[in-house]
Amino acid sequence: MPGSKPVRQEKLVIIISVFIAGLCSIIYELLISTTSSYFLGDSIKQFSLTIGLYMAAMGVGSYFSRLIQRKLLEKFIVVEIFLGLLGGLSVPLLYFGYAYTNFYLFFMFFLIIAIGLLIGLEIPLLTRIMEKYYSLKFNISNILSLDYFGALIATLIFPFFLLPFLGIFKSSLFFGIINMVIGFLVLWCFRDKVSKLKRHFFKVACSCVTILFIILIFTANFLMKNWSSRIYEDRIIFAKQTNYQKIILTKNKKDIRLFLNGNLQFSSIDEYRYHEPLVHIPLAIAPHKAKVLVFGGGDGLVLRELLKYPSIREIDLVDIDPEIIKMAKNNSYLKKMNLNSFKDQRVKVYSKDAFLFIRNSESIYDIIIIDLPDPNNISIARLYSKEFYAVLQSKLASTGILVTQATSPFFANKSFWCIYNTINSLSFKSVYPYHVYVPSFGDWGFVMASKIKVDYKKINISVPTRYLGNDMIAGLFQFEKDINIQKTELNTMDNPKVLKYYLEGWRHWD
Repeated sequence: MPGSKPVRQEKLVIIISVFIAGLCSIIYELLISTTSSYFLGDSIKQFSLTIGLYMAAMGVGSYFSRLIQRKLLEKFIVVEIFLGLLGGLSVPLLYFGYAYTNFYLFFMFFLIIAIGLLIGLEIPLLTRIMEKYYSLKFNISNILSLDYFGALIATLIFPFFLLPFLGIFKSSLFFGIINMVIGFLVLWCFRDKVSKLKRHFFKVACSCVTILFIILIFTANFLMKNWSSRIYEDRIIFAKQTNYQKIILTKNKKDIRLFLNGNLQFSSIDEYRYHEPLVHIPLAIAPHKAKVLVFGGGDGLVLRELLKYPSIREIDLVDIDPEIIKMAKNNSYLKKMNLNSFKDQRVKVYSKDAFLFIRNSESIYDIIIIDLPDPNNISIARLYSKEFYAVLQSKLASTGILVTQATSPFFANKSFWCIYNTINSLSFKSVYPYHVYVPSFGDWGFVMASKIKVDYKKINISVPTRYLGNDMIAGLFQFEKDINIQKTELNTMDNPKVLKYYLEGWRHWD
C-alpha cells in the first residue's frame, strides 16, 4: 500500500540518498581542488579546472545513465561503492601521486573525471527509482531541491568544520565511509529486491571498503608523516592544517624551516639575510618610527628586528592565521629564533585579513612593512595590487615609508618589476627597488616607497645586525643587466597580472 510502513521507509532512504549525493558531490570537488591548490598553487586555475571537468563528467555520466535499463537498485549500489571508494581515496591518491611519482596531473584528472561520471550516473538512477513514489513533477522538484540543499550544506561544513578539524586527508576518508553507509542503508531497506547472492557480495564489498577507510583514518598521522617526509626532506617537528593553510615546521640539525602550503618561508640558517634588509633599510632612513604596521610576519622574526629600536612605541602585527601566531608564541624553536618577541608590550596582534584591516583602520603609521607570502594565488595577489598600496599610502604619516617583499628579481623577474611598477604608479616621492642574496631562496627583492624624498646612499644602520653593514647597502640597490628593470602591466584587483607573471617565472625553475 502507498502509505504502508515499508514504503515510507523506502521513500525516506531514497530521500537521504539524494541529499547525501548532493553533499558528497561538492565535498569531493572541494577536496580535489583544495589539494591541487596546495601542491600546484594558482587556486583559481585548480578550482576552475576541477569545476569544469567535474560538471562535464557529470553530464557524460547522466547521458549514459539511459543505457541502464534494468535492476536500477543494484546498479545504484554498485555506483555508490565505486563512488565511495574513489571519493574516499581521492586525497590519499593525490598525496601519493605528488610525493612518489611525477604524474600528479594524471591522478588529478582521473579522479575528477571518474568521480564526476559516477555522480552523473547517481542522480538519474535515483530519479528513476523514485518514479515509483512520486509523479514526474514532484519527483524532479524533490530530487533537485534535495540535491541542491545537500550542496549548500557541503559548502558550509567544508571551511568551518572539515578543513580545520579533520583536514583534507581524513575528510575524504570520512565521506567515503558515508557513501558506504548509504550503500548499506539501501541494501537493508530494499533487501527483498536484491538477490541473496548479490546482496551478500555487496555487503562484503561495502564492508571491505569501510574497514579500509577506518584503518586509513587511524593510521592517517603515520601515513601523512611518511608522505610528508618525501615532500619535506627534513624531519617534521610540527604540522597543522588550519582554516587558511597547511603549516609545516621541519628540523635538520640546527636548521629550522617553515613551510606554508608546501612553500618555504624561511630557513633558520639564513633568515636574517632576508629580515635585516626588509626591516633596517626603511627604519634607518625613516625620520619618524614611533608607530609601525606589519602585515604577515606571524613567525615573529620581523618583530625581533623591529624591537631593536627603542624609539618604536607601538607595533601592530596583522596575520590572518591565528595558528601561526600561536606557534610562534609557544614553539620552543621559534621562540628562540624570534627572541620571544610577542611578549613585548609594544606589540599588538590582529588575526585579520590585511585588506579589511587597513581599510577599516583609523590609525596613521610611520612605517608599514609587508612580509606576506608570494603572490601565488588570487587571494594573495590582491595584496600586491595598486588598490591595496593606495590604501596603505593613505594610512602613512606625511614622512611615512612603506616596504614590501617582492619575490625574486631573478626567478620571477616580471613579477618583481610588476610590484615595483605598481607602487611607482602612485604618488610616492621616492620608490626604490633593492635585492639581497639569501642562500635558501637565491636572489630576493624588496620595494621601498616613501612620501618624502629619501637618499639610500645616506642610510646609516645603528642597531646590531648579523649581515647588513653600511658599506654594502649601496650595492643592494644595483641590478645586473639580466635582471634590470622591465616594463610590465600594473597589478590591480580586477586584473591580477602579478599572479600571471609569478607563475610564468617560477614555472621554468619548478
